[in-house]
Amino acid sequence: MIKIREFVFKHPELFTILGLGILFYFIFFHNIWTYALMDVDESRYVSMAKDMFNTKNFLTLYLNNEYFFEKPPLYFWGECLSFAVFGKINEFTARFPVALYGTLGCFMTYFIGKKIVSRTYGVVAALMLATSLEFLILSKFAILDIVVSTCILFSLGFGVLTYFCKEQNKKYFWWLFYIFSGLAVMAKGIPGFIVPFGSMFFIAIVSKRFKEIFKPQYFIVGFILFFLITLPWHLIMLKLHDPLFFNEYIMKHHIARFLGSKIINRDQPFWFYFVTILWGFFPWIVSTLAVLIRKIIKKDFEFKELNNTRKFLLYNGIIAVFTLLFFTASETKLITYILPIYPPLAFLGAYIWTNYIERGEYSRIINKTVYVVGIIFILASIIACFCRYYIPAQLYNDILSAKWLCIIGAFVFGAASIYFAKKERYIGVFFTYVIFIAVMSAFITEKFFEIDYKFGQDDLLRFAQYAKENDKTLTCYKFTHKYSLIFYGGKPVEYGAEYGINELNSALNKDNNLVIIRYIDIDDGVKSLKYNVIDKGRKYMLVERSE
Repeated sequence: MIKIREFVFKHPELFTILGLGILFYFIFFHNIWTYALMDVDESRYVSMAKDMFNTKNFLTLYLNNEYFFEKPPLYFWGECLSFAVFGKINEFTARFPVALYGTLGCFMTYFIGKKIVSRTYGVVAALMLATSLEFLILSKFAILDIVVSTCILFSLGFGVLTYFCKEQNKKYFWWLFYIFSGLAVMAKGIPGFIVPFGSMFFIAIVSKRFKEIFKPQYFIVGFILFFLITLPWHLIMLKLHDPLFFNEYIMKHHIARFLGSKIINRDQPFWFYFVTILWGFFPWIVSTLAVLIRKIIKKDFEFKELNNTRKFLLYNGIIAVFTLLFFTASETKLITYILPIYPPLAFLGAYIWTNYIERGEYSRIINKTVYVVGIIFILASIIACFCRYYIPAQLYNDILSAKWLCIIGAFVFGAASIYFAKKERYIGVFFTYVIFIAVMSAFITEKFFEIDYKFGQDDLLRFAQYAKENDKTLTCYKFTHKYSLIFYGGKPVEYGAEYGINELNSALNKDNNLVIIRYIDIDDGVKSLKYNVIDKGRKYMLVERSE
């Protein structure tokens, strides 16, 4: 036992990385193959990647046999690489790349934190990022936001490291900043450029090293690398699809979407992302806000002498504020857009929690937040024990598979966190939070997806499988955007959002075609048509023409 302990202490880096790797597996990878792709975005993007892989057209994106010029292709290339490496297209190979991006982002967070502050700080920051609710969810969800977020994290990480590295190494970090900024653009377009470049611009001003940005060995070489990554695909698309690509990709889905929300009907108030962060950075937002408010009230900020740690925190504060203001300024707001803010928030929160763990600093205020959150979870678990008496029977049956796991997890989490706080075992409080989120992610995620599917998507998955087995095509009457029908049905789908009775009748009369109808759309006109019901679900029914 003593020899094992000595070996561990002689190789702290090895065992730190190993421990983080085990936790990241359960947080990001475990059970990601056990639940179907979710509508709308997950099934849409994976269907597009599937088409790209099968057609071997790695330049032009298609959705349901139509051009798709909303996004660049980096995410889809990653999906295709996963399909090729594993030799199959399924839920695991679709979600593996995004889980890998999340893991790499957290390891990058660890190495940056360790380099600039300490190993403990790096571990705390990495685990705070990994267990932040929105970052965690989107790292297990096969969409492209985690790709751009990770590229921005790497880009800004290398950019910030230029202020803390040796002079002879600085050019390499600047070049890596430009390379990953280019990859961020290839992941999601203009935001991949503005967030890292805008953040570094203001960091350079605050640090009084603005001229350094324009040194030829950094600036010229960096932009050459940046354009080598970003220009080829964009120029090829302009040549192949001009003016459609220019109008759709640049004008509509970059400029117009930023300036106006009507393009995709995503109008949200200016405070939308402030509310998003309140749940997206859970469970760490409560303690972080409490300490920050205390510092503001007592004016407890030290800016006169900036050591490396304080400089690093200041730079991350600039990144967080710039990211928040940039996405808030956009007229079009989606929950997923704000994802790049969580790495700098993790770095800021990690300073608070590292001091709490190592020295008991902020213990009074953080313990209060632990007690409040813990009591809420304990009460919620007790109330949930009796949920069969106050929720509809059908809903109770829907949640039954996850009920006791959630109740036990919430109760243990609340009780354990309060216990460790009372005993002043602050590292126990921290790992109670981490392990609770890790367990929920590993073993409850699939349950939540399965519950959600019961409200309609289970119907569609069953209908798609039936159509595939019987070599049928599908038409959706008066609805669209259910792309799981494409992925699981294996054929293009006709979406008739504006269809009337005549169009429905025509769809029924097509050879080898089936129609999906929502119950809310069944009126006298629909009832007057002749059709056979093949299958009835909770929200939809599948019909064919009556012979």
